[in-house]
Amino acid sequence: MDLSFNNAKILVVGGAGFVGSNLVHKLLEENPEQIIIVDNLISSDAANIPSDKRVKFIFGSITNDKILAELPEDLDFAFHLACYHGNQSSIADPMADHENNTLTSLKLFERLKEIKSLKKVVYAAAACAVAEKTYDEPTATTEEQPVTLYHDSPYSISKIIGELYGNYYHQQHGLPFVKARFSNVYGPREILGAGQWRGTQHTVWRNVTPTFIWRALNGESLPLDNGGNASRDFIFVEDMARGLMACALKGAVSGVYNLATGNETSILELAELINEFTNNTAPLDLKPARDWDRSGKRFASTRKAKEELGFESQVSIREGVEKTVAWTIENRELIASRIEKHQKMMSQL
Repeated sequence: MDLSFNNAKILVVGGAGFVGSNLVHKLLEENPEQIIIVDNLISSDAANIPSDKRVKFIFGSITNDKILAELPEDLDFAFHLACYHGNQSSIADPMADHENNTLTSLKLFERLKEIKSLKKVVYAAAACAVAEKTYDEPTATTEEQPVTLYHDSPYSISKIIGELYGNYYHQQHGLPFVKARFSNVYGPREILGAGQWRGTQHTVWRNVTPTFIWRALNGESLPLDNGGNASRDFIFVEDMARGLMACALKGAVSGVYNLATGNETSILELAELINEFTNNTAPLDLKPARDWDRSGKRFASTRKAKEELGFESQVSIREGVEKTVAWTIENRELIASRIEKHQKMMSQL
């Protein structure tokens, strides 16, 4: 049976977030009947929610029993993208990570098992939770990669637990569950300082790309942990949205798919590219490796997603960074206001 988003009812948990909001914007192009966003705005921003009569925004956590009970019984698709962002915040507050990462998955899947109209439930998993830890030459992380019992952060642990719960609910209750393993996503709508204070400076300084772009636009030196030797597979957020949609329409139930470019980019290369597009002449700031991070170098295999989903990334790192710099400049006042909200808390650290 061919699936479609046309006239569909779609749930996006975490739809005000960076990836979730980009997904919602792309889904609206497919003529859905309704998109229901559930988001507690703990690490996201209401400015990301599109103004569209087909979008219904519910403020709150998906762990809220009233919100769960009131979900429509005729949902067609569900995307579970809610998380407690990110590694450093989870290290600072493992209990908050549990509340917003692990418990969200369990309670959501327990509710969704009752909705028999669901065609697919797509879960935002994390390739970093299964990737080999190495600073030597990496090999592409595959979907069959062994999962270690030793992890660098509660965030990584909770992402694996979400996969395990989804697998259980598929096996026990027939939940049409698909795992989408994210590589490092970047692009427009990732707002520095979005959401509530989460106890560390990483409430503001989120992923490396928006942090570097903001600092470069302000003429600051970009800090390179381990001298920029680490590497990642950077995928543009619009490509990620297309990949999530492909998982919903074409992904095998109980399947797992890497959403990635298959290309390895060092943090040094990323910094140099950002400095080029922002005309930043400040020298790079070479630092030692982070004491908690043993992830080193990594990139993902894209073979399975290409063969089974027909999905390939379209935006190169160069084009994507250029677009993200342009978006940041256009939204500079919005970002500055969100950063300012947390400045006092950061000064007390």
